[in-house]
Order: sequence, then structure tokens, then C-alpha cells
Amino acid sequence: MIETEDMNDPLSLKPLCVDLDGTLLRTDLLVESLFLLLKKNILYVFLIPLWLFKGKANLKQKIADRVDIDATQLPYHHNFLDYLKQQHSAGRKLILATASNIKFANAVAEHTAIFDSVLASDAETNLSGSRKLAPLMVEYGEGGFDYAGNAMIDFKIWQHAGEVILVNPERGVKAAADKAGYSQQLFDDRNGHPLLPYLKAVRLHQWLKNLLLFVPLVMAHQFADQWLLSQAILAFIAFGLCASSVYLLNDLLDLPDDRGHPTKCNRPFAAGSLSIVNGTLLIPVLLLSAIAIALLLPLNFLWTLLIYYGLTLAYSFKLKRIVLVDVLILASLYTIRIIAGAAAVSLEPTFWLLAFSMFFFLSLALVKRFTELLMLEKRGKSEAAGRGYSVVDLETLSHFGSTSAYMAVLVLALYINSETVKGLYSHPEVIWLLCPILLYMVTRIWFLARRGELHEDPVVFVMSDKISLLIAVIGGLLLWLAV
Repeated sequence: MIETEDMNDPLSLKPLCVDLDGTLLRTDLLVESLFLLLKKNILYVFLIPLWLFKGKANLKQKIADRVDIDATQLPYHHNFLDYLKQQHSAGRKLILATASNIKFANAVAEHTAIFDSVLASDAETNLSGSRKLAPLMVEYGEGGFDYAGNAMIDFKIWQHAGEVILVNPERGVKAAADKAGYSQQLFDDRNGHPLLPYLKAVRLHQWLKNLLLFVPLVMAHQFADQWLLSQAILAFIAFGLCASSVYLLNDLLDLPDDRGHPTKCNRPFAAGSLSIVNGTLLIPVLLLSAIAIALLLPLNFLWTLLIYYGLTLAYSFKLKRIVLVDVLILASLYTIRIIAGAAAVSLEPTFWLLAFSMFFFLSLALVKRFTELLMLEKRGKSEAAGRGYSVVDLETLSHFGSTSAYMAVLVLALYINSETVKGLYSHPEVIWLLCPILLYMVTRIWFLARRGELHEDPVVFVMSDKISLLIAVIGGLLLWLAV
């Protein structure tokens, strides 16, 4: 949406000064560069307070000295950028005036090729608020320039500008500008409910994976126990909140890679539909909420949850980039869910269940990597950014994944013939039918993957695919008949 009160000839208009973070861009370059730094080496977390102690300008400079930002992939406010290009083509003077570090500001200016000059922070000065206003007043004088911004701090500049340009303004900014009686233009391309990007970012659909926490309860034939069921439900919620916290952190660490991906580029942080600052603040809120719920459950569940979180942190920062280690970690994270489910209801997970889980979910993790590489090959690329795999690994992943799937079926067959089954089921021979059913399911998944017809997380696919769900229902019925 664009509202305007003045569409004069650009040549007759005052110079237009444009803010960067949140205005020209749908992101905050300081926070983005901070996560890039931590992804490069997590130990920088100990230096950041020391850098900040010497001032915000010093912090920005230290980070900029160590990381680079690809200006071509940043999420721009495209309708506002189009307006700026029109003004530039018509001869209007444009100035990029930002509190971001000069290195990043110059990269954006070079990419857009529309700015006549750049004002930005350096090692000594954090060019924000009144410090940004000072050089503008020296150069253009009172009311001698127009200014585009989006935040409350921009009012320090708008008070001395000619025209106010609001770009996707933060809450309360538009109302305050109206109350002040400023002559304004408004660029606002946001649509839909403001909570939708948050719901998408926490990936509620991925909570389906946490249904694994109920598996130990079902396999122990204790699902009808209301107390144990309530404990398992609390564990499900705690794990969901914890996992969502990790998803947010993972997306913040993977911003450059996600923006170069054909589908992940639509994730809220990568697309700029969700504030990076707000997302960063939400991470500890979700984690602390998960821990608070975990304190209501047996202590072993809390320890398992913390191990899961620690392992996911290691995966996000380093392990996801190590070939084969990444898929082993993914398989372990699914198995930990089963261990956590057992801990929540004070049950002991069986060797058979854990062995089956590792082989089965290792196969699905390999399917995930296989489909990602297959998509890369179709796009004419040879390597997965930040993953360590290349398209020459397709056949190897296929062989390993198929073998792992069939090993899971073998574990199931051995379990059916064990003494454990004889003690739980009156008709264990009925469970043998699970073997061909599972063989069909895992083979079908790999067929779909090789044909390029599997376009989502295979675990979510299994939990949402009609045929897979039918197989799950048949499997549950067979287990019930075997009791």
C-alpha cells in the first residue's frame, strides 16, 4: 500500500535521506551480522561484551571486520525500493543515512546503485538518532531534506525534516506522526495477521515429530492411564516449545543459506516478514517456558530435554556442516524424543525400540539430504551450501538410506521373536504382518525420493501422507489384535 500527499517533480524536491535497517531493508544488519559471527565461531560470544563496553560503534566495527554480508540476497522493501529508483532516475538526490556499519552500508549502496552518498557508523561514531541528524543539519539545514524511516528514534530527525516518509512503520509510529501533523508518505506492504509470521517461524507443523514422546507409553500398553497420559502431554508441550526455540535460532544462523534456497527463502526471517530482533527475544522465552513445564515432570525428563537442546545447539553451530555426522545427529534427536517420552512417564525404553528408531530415522535423515541434493542438481548446482554434500553423493546416500531402512525392518523382525513380545502380546504372530507393511512404506519413500516427488521433510511427510497414515492405522490395529 502506498499513500502519498505530494507527487511533485523529483527535480524540484529536497534531497531524500533513507534509513537502512527496517526501512530500505526488512532486517537489522547488526543482529544479522552478529549471528553470522557466532556461526563462524561461537567463542566470539565472550568477546562481544568487551567490544560493547567500548561503545556500540566499536561493536559494529569489530563484527564488520570479521564477517561479510551479501547485499544481493538481503530482503528489501521492494515497493519502496522501486519508488527510490524512480526518484533516482528522475534526478533526485538520494542519501543512505544509517546506523549500520559503513562496510555494510556501502555494500547495499553499491548493489542498489541509486545513492549519491552514504552516511553510516564507523569505529568511532554510532550514527543513530541525534548523531545522524547532526551531519544532515550541517549539509541541508532545517527542513532542507526529506527523511524515510520506520522507528520511534527517527522522530529526532523527522522533527527537522521537510517531508516524513514512513516505510512499514513500527507500532505507534504512524499514529504519532499523524498526531504531530507531519506531511507524510506511507509505504506499507504488510498483509495478513501480524501473528502469522511468528506461527510460521516456530514451525508448529514440526510439533508432529514430538508425537514420538507417546510411543513408550503406547508400547508399554499404558496409554489408558490418565495420569501417565497427562504427563506425556506436558512433555509433548515442553518439547514443542524447546524445539521451536531451536528452530528460531537455526533460522537466524542460516539466513544467507536460506535466502539462496528455492523454498527456504520464504521462511519469515529470510524473507524479512518477521523482525529479527523480536525473533531473537522469543528464543529464550520459548526455552524458559519449556524448562518451566519440564520442572513439573520427573527429573530425568528435564535432563533429557537439556541434552536434546545442547545437541541441537551443537548441530546448528557446527555439526550440520560435517558430512554423515549431521544425519547421525538428526537420527539421534528423534531417538532422544522417545527416551524423553519414557522419562516423562518413568518407563524404561527397550533396546529394541531404540535400535529400531536409530535405523529408521537415519534412513529418513538420509532421504532429506538426498532430496535436497536432487533439487540442487535440477537447478544446475553441484554443492549444498553449508552442508558439505555434493550431487556426486546422491547414489551413496541412496544406498546408505535404503540399507538403514531395511535394517529397521530387521530389528522389528527380531523384536517380534523376542521374549519381550511374548510377555506383552497374547498373539505375537499377528505382529509379523508389520514387517511387509513397513517394507512397503520405506521402499515407497525412497521410490518417491528418487523420482523427485518428495518435496518436504520426510518425517513430516510420513506423518501427513495419506498412505503412510493408513499404514500407521493398520499397524496400530495389528498391535491391538495381538494383545
